[in-house]
Amino acid sequence: MSRLSKLYQAMDTLASEGLELSVEQEAQLRKAEEEIIQKEILPVITDNIEPSLSQVQRELVLVVDYVPGRPLKVSLSRKRNIDEILTDAVEIKPDPIVAHRSNGPQKAKKEDIAPKTLLRVTMPDGTVIENAKAKDTFVEVICRLGIERVRQLGLKFCKVPIISNTRDAKYGKAQVAVDGGWLILTHSSTNDKKKQLDNIARSLRIKMKVEIV
Repeated sequence: MSRLSKLYQAMDTLASEGLELSVEQEAQLRKAEEEIIQKEILPVITDNIEPSLSQVQRELVLVVDYVPGRPLKVSLSRKRNIDEILTDAVEIKPDPIVAHRSNGPQKAKKEDIAPKTLLRVTMPDGTVIENAKAKDTFVEVICRLGIERVRQLGLKFCKVPIISNTRDAKYGKAQVAVDGGWLILTHSSTNDKKKQLDNIARSLRIKMKVEIV
């Protein structure tokens, strides 16, 4: 079941129980719905539409009018400013592609390979997070703190956003996919991961203890 289906199911359950939502709760649900559509559905639509439009040589704007249970309506406009067409439209922008310089394959020397280390993070409520791999602890802690909150900090490593919506050409294999269509970059040493988590904690003013074990 998709995240959007789960959201609607939760809303239907509340309605069937006769529970009324406050104005604030309704706003939160609308915001959650919009975020899921923006991050999970619109990028897929874009990937499918772009190849078909590549043969068009003039600028245009397509407006898709979707009403559940009715045929899809697509309108065309020559206006380039989307704000003139839809006042509440939100543009979905992928993170820019990072240009990496290639130095060719390098083989690590035996003496350069650091011993395996782990991360142990004690959260403000006393919960201890310590997985078998430092990267798994790193990802879990960020998810607990909130992807959106950490994303807003704009932190990068090797020029790549720690939380991105674009898979990097060079470090893509080290980007772990999480809910919401986000990718968390784990291409860093355990020591660097500790520094990143300490930086995140300071920026968000969260008291958590990060240790290398």
